[in-house]
Amino acid sequence: QLQLVESGGGLVQPGGSLRLSCAASGFTLDYYAVGWFRQAPGKEREGVSCISASGGSTNYADSVKGRFTISRDNAKKTVYLQMNSLKPEDTAVYYCAARYITCSSYRYEYAYWGQGTQVTVSS
Repeated sequence: QLQLVESGGGLVQPGGSLRLSCAASGFTLDYYAVGWFRQAPGKEREGVSCISASGGSTNYADSVKGRFTISRDNAKKTVYLQMNSLKPEDTAVYYCAARYITCSSYRYEYAYWGQGTQVTVSS
């Protein structure tokens, strides 16, 4: 069974950091681009960052550029999202998703999704 499992969410104060992990089971991530998306209450799910299968291409939403860093370790079948200088507006459920080889801005083009992990930024 193909699964993605997110972890690393939690409650953090503004200015703090978290590292999210997205672990794959049942398949190898080597041939899959992995994107991070987030959804705040009452809002649409939006793309945050993505890394290509090779790791050679990454992209970020303007709202997180310079603060978030995506990386991958294919040997561990895991993709990470390092989030620094967190703001209250980063509060959301964060999801990872996988699609073949290249990133896409369209969430419906991702075949596999995790269950999400809550990130809350509050003092």
